[in-house]
Amino acid sequence: MIEVIIKNYLDSHLDVPSFLERPEKPPKQYILIEKTGSSKNDHINSATLAFQSYAESLFEAATLNEKLKNALEELIYEANVSKAKLNTDYNFTDPETKEYRYQAVYDFTF
Repeated sequence: MIEVIIKNYLDSHLDVPSFLERPEKPPKQYILIEKTGSSKNDHINSATLAFQSYAESLFEAATLNEKLKNALEELIYEANVSKAKLNTDYNFTDPETKEYRYQAVYDFTF
């Protein structure tokens, strides 16, 4: 599963934990990984994943988002992934819970 490959990679390259589902007691900063779609064509897999960077302030969330993007740029050199393309990223603060977060959406080929 591409989610597990990327989670393991991020856990070894960032100083904050990443999760595939929201933890009951989340740490002050973390990254949530969600697969939003996938396909396979001629034995080549692709997937779109959304990464939500959570932090205590908007500045910290934006900074964590940048660290995430820098780490994902290097992913193709270390994992069995041939493409990691940033689709978009943006402020994704939750208005109901007032949790600061940024979201980066990536397209992967593996």
